[in-house]
Amino acid sequence: MFLDRVKIIIKAGNGGNGSTSFLRNKMTAKGGPDGGEGGKGGNIVFKATQSLNTLYDFRFHKKFFAENGGDGAKKLQAGANGKDLIIKVPCGTVILDAESEKVIADLYEDNMEFIALKGGKGGHGNAYYKSSVKQSPHYSQTGEITAQREVILELKTIADVGLVGFPNAGKSTLLSCISNANPKIANYPFTTLYPNLGVCQVKGQTFVVADIPGLIEGASEGQGLGHYFLKHVERVRLILHLVDISQSDGRDFIEDYIVINKELKKYSEELSKTPQIIVFTKIDLISEDTLNQRLGRFKKEIGGEYLCISGATYSGIEELKLKTIELLSKLPKKPPLEVEENNFDKRDYESIEITRDDEGAFVVSGGKIDNFIRGVVLSDTRSFAYFQKRLQEMGIIDMLKEKGLKNGGIVKIKDITFEYSE
Repeated sequence: MFLDRVKIIIKAGNGGNGSTSFLRNKMTAKGGPDGGEGGKGGNIVFKATQSLNTLYDFRFHKKFFAENGGDGAKKLQAGANGKDLIIKVPCGTVILDAESEKVIADLYEDNMEFIALKGGKGGHGNAYYKSSVKQSPHYSQTGEITAQREVILELKTIADVGLVGFPNAGKSTLLSCISNANPKIANYPFTTLYPNLGVCQVKGQTFVVADIPGLIEGASEGQGLGHYFLKHVERVRLILHLVDISQSDGRDFIEDYIVINKELKKYSEELSKTPQIIVFTKIDLISEDTLNQRLGRFKKEIGGEYLCISGATYSGIEELKLKTIELLSKLPKKPPLEVEENNFDKRDYESIEITRDDEGAFVVSGGKIDNFIRGVVLSDTRSFAYFQKRLQEMGIIDMLKEKGLKNGGIVKIKDITFEYSE
């Protein structure tokens, strides 16, 4: 099964907790704090690989969580850092923020990596808080908790040449003639249900060809199968536009040519400017006189260069390969998608929000609070005193008063609930 778009959930590892510990041994009965730091959580890393050509592996596996950092321990032992989670995707995979659908990465080359989410910070052990004033801190800091995010993986096939044309125009047959691919071939519409890739070799040089499933009129607006796969020709440098000049399906060959070009332009103005080789196929099915008559009509109504081939007899195949490699040698590779500056993994360490709950209590939340509260231990009087002092220094008490806090009012900050007293 071919899968080229999927939504998954990713989460970097949480940071490990810092340790609260004091040195105790035969030589030191009342040693100082020796709690170690928590380890950093693992990152979420996407890596492009040529060994994959579909997103099928993500059909049932939807959640990807990196390893958490280890907790700190006594004797200043730091917790182990969590292992990064490497998620392998096919070359040409574009990663989008599922919420905004903005592109956050374009993994277009083999072994290219992108760190989507960074692991949470480890918490400080109590040794970190020792000072001339605090000789024996009985508290440590918890690790940073990371958030789950949703991303969309979308595959845009990496190929030098794209084969486009109506169903039954002979694309799969041509691909089998010029490359190492073995596509399914049959005489009915939509034989090809997903892009087939093949490698063509000409005079010691190679290029990658993609057979794009048949386009029909209205494909750019969702008709037929072609609209699913138009994105797979966005990266190609050259289009081989196959037109069945035998008119074996009863359609007019010039009308076919015009319709496909219209669909390409509707989908993408840039795509419509991609160089083309017009390839008239199935010339073995009509007489030479009929062929010449139709070619004359094409020159009169459309004009431009073209090649004639037959996949059945291999007529014109070698000439087409040589012409393709000649043009490719002059065409630069298309640049990757432009990635706008985004805040996909931006951590909130500054926001403060004050609301009222159903009971009238003041609820303080926000990124600044989440980060600050990690180092507060209610059971330790000095830690709680530090907590109250910092509320004043951060301006939170003044903000609460502006919202109507008075003496005796109830304030809730995360799991901490207290009565305000001036």
